[in-house]
Amino acid sequence: MTVLHLADEGEAADLAAFLSRLLHYDRGAAVRLQAAGTALAVFGRPPSFEVLAIRAVRLAKPYEHGLDVTLDVTVSAGELLESVVEDAATAGVPAAVTGPPWAGVLPPRGGWQPVAGLPAPDALRAMVGAGVAEFRSRTGELAPESRTRAELDRIGREIWSRTVGDTQLPVRAVHAAQSLGFLRPGGELALFSSGAWLRLRTPYGSIAVRRAGLGALDVSVR
Repeated sequence: MTVLHLADEGEAADLAAFLSRLLHYDRGAAVRLQAAGTALAVFGRPPSFEVLAIRAVRLAKPYEHGLDVTLDVTVSAGELLESVVEDAATAGVPAAVTGPPWAGVLPPRGGWQPVAGLPAPDALRAMVGAGVAEFRSRTGELAPESRTRAELDRIGREIWSRTVGDTQLPVRAVHAAQSLGFLRPGGELALFSSGAWLRLRTPYGSIAVRRAGLGALDVSVR
């Protein structure tokens, strides 16, 4: 098994936490790993949010068993989590799996430009809290016969599809960032765009989302 040597125990713990949160939303979650040199990107898609979550992991050194140039593979998130040894700051790369459709369409590597208009972190957290409270209030007011999955989904889409500040970033991207542990206090947040994609970057990870109405333009299939 290919062994990844992570930069330190903290990186291993953060990777394990990220994988655990993905598995909370999808016990059969897969993640796509891409790495070169001492940088590893872990891509996941929590189904509740319709976004891509990206966790950057620092490696202490490239890989064992002769794999010393690049790594690009889709694996089981659960098997990867089981292979993480926090004390040793290592993780084994499980056998490849047939990736879900999203794993073949990732945000572009370059061309990212800053986007103005992102509210302050406290305001973003408050926005998510208000959205959760509104969802609970509106669904709680439904009559039992109206409390269907379709109606709950409709209310959720209405709330989480709203945009953030003066940007096109949907609130669901911020909700995903908070739910996955990316919106912790400390550090600077920034918003970027490239083609059809928006990316909310935090010190703990990024959330990428396709902007509505742009169809299949500017995707990176790789």
